[in-house]
Amino acid sequence: MYKHVALLVRQDGMSHEAFVDYWQTEHTPIAREIDGVVRYQQVLPTEPDHAEFDGIAELYFEDIEKLYDALGSEGSRDYDPEKGKAREAREDVDNFLAIEERPRVIGEEIVQKDEVDGDTDGLYKHSAFLVRKEGMSHEAFVDYWQTEHTPIAREIDGVVKYNTVIPTDPDNAEFDGVAELYFEDLEKLYDALGSEGSRDYDPEKGKAREAREDVDNFLAIDERPRLIGRERLVKREGER
Repeated sequence: MYKHVALLVRQDGMSHEAFVDYWQTEHTPIAREIDGVVRYQQVLPTEPDHAEFDGIAELYFEDIEKLYDALGSEGSRDYDPEKGKAREAREDVDNFLAIEERPRVIGEEIVQKDEVDGDTDGLYKHSAFLVRKEGMSHEAFVDYWQTEHTPIAREIDGVVKYNTVIPTDPDNAEFDGVAELYFEDLEKLYDALGSEGSRDYDPEKGKAREAREDVDNFLAIDERPRLIGRERLVKREGER
């Protein structure tokens, strides 16, 4: 499945609460009807006062060309769809988003672990936007991440679902990938991966500690934005 992941930043002068209200009540009914969208989920930060972003919007497509047609190609921060709900949604983002401050990733999602049968509505989620170490190629990064780090991370205590997202056009992507770890319990997430405002963290035991030690082998850790939030399912294929 292909997905468009947008890290959202509210407009200057708008409160987080006003941002969420507009996003949920005005923009979401438009975005969920964009042609080709088969799943749409949002992530709201658990601690917005300490979060790096105001939310994450994730739109899924079965066809990468439909995604590009609706939301722009990989390297395009901005885009100009010409028709339908995609055009309406693009016009509406200027009402609440600081569009130039909105990083995004277009990629293919790989499910590494799933104990919830894909039902992530209401789960707590750690989304890490990964940047490779200096001197490492994207290909070497992906190989290490998938073959060495992922088997550790998927066994972190409390993780019930784990996805990796690999960019479809890495030469133009803003990040080398996205790691998404889901927990049913927020305290278990914080214990394993740090609290909201902590870019770095220092778990003391188990696979969480092993994973933390391993990230130094392939990540530029200080250049890795992240968001801890709770997921909200807005649309699933077959639902209106």
